[in-house]
Amino acid sequence: MIDKREIIEAAAALGLNPHVIEKDYVIGWVLWGIHGHDALAESWIFKGGTCLKKCFFETYRFSEDLDFTIIDPAQIETGFLQQVFAEIGVRIYEETGIELPPAYQQFEIYENPRGSLSCQGRIGYQGPVSPRGRNMPRIKFDLTADERVVLPAVLSPVFHPYSDAPDDGIVVHSYAYEEAFGEKIRALAERARPRDLYDVVNLFRDDSARPAAAVLREVLRQKCEFRGIDLPVLADMEPHRSDLEGGWQAMLAHQLPALPPVETFLDALPAFFTWLGGGSPPPVSPAYPGVPGEELIRERALRLPGPGPVRSYLEVIRFAAANRLCVELDYRGSTRRIEPYSLRRTLDGNLVLHAHNVDRDEHRSYRVDRIQDARVTSQTFAPRWAVELTPKGSVAIEPTTPRGWLQEPDRPRRPRRRRSIRASGGPTYVYRCSYCRKRFYRKKRTRTLNPHKDKSGHPCSGRYAEWVDTRY
Repeated sequence: MIDKREIIEAAAALGLNPHVIEKDYVIGWVLWGIHGHDALAESWIFKGGTCLKKCFFETYRFSEDLDFTIIDPAQIETGFLQQVFAEIGVRIYEETGIELPPAYQQFEIYENPRGSLSCQGRIGYQGPVSPRGRNMPRIKFDLTADERVVLPAVLSPVFHPYSDAPDDGIVVHSYAYEEAFGEKIRALAERARPRDLYDVVNLFRDDSARPAAAVLREVLRQKCEFRGIDLPVLADMEPHRSDLEGGWQAMLAHQLPALPPVETFLDALPAFFTWLGGGSPPPVSPAYPGVPGEELIRERALRLPGPGPVRSYLEVIRFAAANRLCVELDYRGSTRRIEPYSLRRTLDGNLVLHAHNVDRDEHRSYRVDRIQDARVTSQTFAPRWAVELTPKGSVAIEPTTPRGWLQEPDRPRRPRRRRSIRASGGPTYVYRCSYCRKRFYRKKRTRTLNPHKDKSGHPCSGRYAEWVDTRY
């Protein structure tokens, strides 16, 4: 498990509550556990807002729920879910030290409006900063077996920007991008929640990933047909305008480094519905002018150094760019207010941020290694150039510092064990190291311990464990 400092450092860099960052961290490992379970890897398809954040756009709103479409309806059964998540919890604990106590796992099976079984679950966890006991935070699950999946699922890499990321990464089966986009439009039409408005407009704005309108419209048509609703049009949104405005702050403020004005998202809907209906797409802005020979940097995962502890100033800037918000940039002893546009590598190897200086009304470039801080403001801007800071592609920039938000330079990375969980019955035996008190969950009775580390990541000299409990 990562150090508490790493969570606090990430939260400070992004201006978020540490518990929001901790949940994002734990969600990454839960996805790792789900994909590593033989019974779930092929059957559970990840979707929803958290899927957009973890699989497609790293600089996105943080989300709290895990939504899945289940291919095998028989898996929506309390006993099965309790069993597999007990096994997943064992694996995650042995790999990271994160605890998912079975006593804090709840699964409520219910009949949805279409007459099929669905499930809402809650999984409690003990991470680097969360409290124990009844106040333990929980991750909410929403499992549905009767959704219409239009496009084949894809194997997506999961963003996990923390120092304990597995060497070979985390992957999960997810909706294809077009399917995730269409599902969000359907959700906006059916329930008109602020987070759906935020998602739809952000996906529409990203012209680098925007699918063909005809493809998206066909995905949406099939999803609306399955739900028994008409294809949405702009006029359908007007009755919900006051609800969207009223719930904007409460639903989104805690998930974002800064909350953009709701008006900028509502104002984008006419262009969106015109494009979706077969009209002309919005005009493409020209590329930001740079020095000939510069290389455009637009990869998905960037970890660049700041002064002192590692802080991801660039992620703050990318978030602001995606949300059309100005940035206050502390640079070489003074503060500038900028519109961020593009990241380039110069011929001499430096990484530079190209931006428009709002105060001077002129183009400026800033070396990334000289940025001292970056803060998102509430001031919006209408792009005068193409915003080239939204990530695309799958190749990461070679890190210039150890991976993660904070990691000691000389601290060796923990080797990762690659194992797969097979669904199995029978009891699980809980043992506790007599020396460091770390727990181990086993399918066989044995007190002997292999060399291991304590919860702080330091080698433990304990070689024997005491039996604590037997779980069925």
